[in-house]
Amino acid sequence: MHPILALVLCLSFLFLFLQWKQSSRKGKLPPGPTPLPIIGNLLQLDVKNIKKSFSDLSKVYGPVFTVYFGTKPTVVLHGYEAVKEALTDMGKEFSGRAVFPVFEKLNKGRGVTFSNGNTWRETRRFSLMTLRNFGMGKRSIEYRVQEEARCLVEELRKTNASPCDPTFILSSAPCNVICSVIFQNRFDYSDQTFLSIMERFDENLKIMSSPWMQLCNAFPVLLDYFPESHNKIAKNVTQLRSFVLEKAMEHQASLDINSPRDFIDCFLIKMKQEKHHQQSNFTLENLAVTVADLFGAGTGTMSTTLRYALLLLLKYPEVTAKAQEEIECVIGRHRSPSMQDRSHMPYMDALVHEVQRYTDIIPNNLPHAVTQDIKFRNYVIPKDTTILTSLTSVLHDDKEFPNPKMFDPNHFLDDNGNFKKSDHFMAFSAGKRSCVGETLARMELFLFLTTILQNFNLKPVMDPEGIDTTSVANGLASIPPPYQLCFIPV
Repeated sequence: MHPILALVLCLSFLFLFLQWKQSSRKGKLPPGPTPLPIIGNLLQLDVKNIKKSFSDLSKVYGPVFTVYFGTKPTVVLHGYEAVKEALTDMGKEFSGRAVFPVFEKLNKGRGVTFSNGNTWRETRRFSLMTLRNFGMGKRSIEYRVQEEARCLVEELRKTNASPCDPTFILSSAPCNVICSVIFQNRFDYSDQTFLSIMERFDENLKIMSSPWMQLCNAFPVLLDYFPESHNKIAKNVTQLRSFVLEKAMEHQASLDINSPRDFIDCFLIKMKQEKHHQQSNFTLENLAVTVADLFGAGTGTMSTTLRYALLLLLKYPEVTAKAQEEIECVIGRHRSPSMQDRSHMPYMDALVHEVQRYTDIIPNNLPHAVTQDIKFRNYVIPKDTTILTSLTSVLHDDKEFPNPKMFDPNHFLDDNGNFKKSDHFMAFSAGKRSCVGETLARMELFLFLTTILQNFNLKPVMDPEGIDTTSVANGLASIPPPYQLCFIPV
């Protein structure tokens, strides 16, 4: 190596190391493995399975520790007590959203998922209020979910009990529920626009859950030198937002401010009310990003959970049989399941909760950030420090859930077979950044799964003992392996 080049490299390493030392003095950060210059702790982390790396580190450094992704410190909270203390007891202080480089350029601080400050507060408050007004958690939205469940059954019948990959069909149902709230109308399962929307969401979720994207979030400079994956995400997001804006223009032409039809109408009305506010967050750009956020939460994670649920039911036929027995006893075969049935179906309720607990779809939550310099336990965490809350450590706590690595609905049943709530159930996160559509998601999971088991027996294409339920990605989301099954009409 040329002496001058060697000197430049040494000085660069020294400069970055001193910079890290200086930044670490800003607060008394929790302990953690010693980071290397530039790369931080990446050599000590398994980017293919970050949640396992965090579990291993917690055994050495305790429930609160610091890791460096590159030169950036991230505080990890591991275990129920630490996660609850941050998200619930100190919810305001931990309510920031950390920078997500992959979406930073695309969103520009807009929307509800990756925004902060006043934009986040106003957009979240509006979204919650509007979703509630359109029936989230009420009978009106339940009718929409029930109707979509019936359409789902008809689509599954078309498979003629032949082996099929359920990915598309299980994405269509929750996507259509969101469509009915945002656009007023559902789509036919063969509609090309509808197919395009779901394909883009599925591709983005897979890319975001890949090890490569974990590296890009740690080293944003990689996005400039190797932009292929980021460009795919950007292209998919841009096309979805163009579709939303096209729908917004159609809505504006027939808008009745006294009779809003859907989420877009409500947003357009809010825009009119605030048109004289120069700093208003209610713009067409924010509408497009917000709708994309709602789609992502309501379609991607929900369809992934449904897909995982059926895989587990194939793996554990005794669980499936017990659930179907309860469905037959409480509902029968001649009427649609309703949310009123849930209180009389403890096993099915427990099954749905166990699916979410076991699958652990968003293992490390979306990254939070502290909104100010705070004292947390014996540490001082500077403002804007990234916080990762290990939901895996809460959902797989062996003190709360005996044999947490086993899929067992009895985790949510008491000795008398009654449904048992658990404070450790944080599948939708907790606190001020919890999932906006949690109520709707709970309804969909119960009604869709109950309706499927009411109408079909699930037949695997291989011996259940040979079915592998290990996720194929553990980045942003846990993605189930591809599989096929047969839907045999009851």
